[in-house]
Amino acid sequence: MLVLTRKKGESIMIGDTIEVVVLGSEGDAVKIGIKAPQQVQIYRSEIYEMIQVSNREATQSVGLVDKLSQWMKKPEKNGENDR
Repeated sequence: MLVLTRKKGESIMIGDTIEVVVLGSEGDAVKIGIKAPQQVQIYRSEIYEMIQVSNREATQSVGLVDKLSQWMKKPEKNGENDR
């Protein structure tokens, strides 16, 4: 982890297109601004983690649906036709 000290109004650059600006601080909270291209997705870390969990759950659900679908397509072993 890179640790930097910045004052109000100072910034850091991430690559060529993302700038993080210190806007101020109040108590334990620091207010920052992020200048980035519109196509760059920016999330608070707790929101990002919720999205990742949701995506993993959705992927698992799709896998279960696929397995169930395949199971339902299998012909019955007693020789009867599919219904």
